Amino acid sequence: MRLLLDTTYLLPAIGISVRNLPENALIKLIERKYRIFISDITIFELSAIGAKYIATERLTAERVSRGIKAIVHDDRITRVPIEDSSVLLTAFKLRKILDDFIDCLILSSAINQSDVLVTEDKRILDLEGRRVFTEIIQTINPKFNIRTLINILS
Repeated sequence: MRLLLDTTYLLPAIGISVRNLPENALIKLIERKYRIFISDITIFELSAIGAKYIATERLTAERVSRGIKAIVHDDRITRVPIEDSSVLLTAFKLRKILDDFIDCLILSSAINQSDVLVTEDKRILDLEGRRVFTEIIQTINPKFNIRTLINILS
């Protein structure tokens, strides 16, 4: 199964722990033989979040940079380019129902390239069942689902 991971699950790689998220969540998914995808915008988002921690001296620039390099160079993680026309076109449609364009790009990348988006984002999870969202996925990837990590690992 192809899983596209939301940015949250990659934060531990740059040194940021997330409450109620096992630090080794990514490793567990890889060990279970899931094919892991991320949107290219996730690299930007990790950098932006890391920059906030660096500015407040809670992380070093080297730590964040090392983590991002590890993600980018890990052959077990496939990056989905945001400039792909199908990703952009779907993201533009999603913008009507989701106000954060970075989230639109991540969700669009998932719809176009994976079977499941794994996220803890309540705004994204709440899209399931909404008419406009259902219409979008029906035309692109009818079997697409949104799940939390606990749903995938259990």
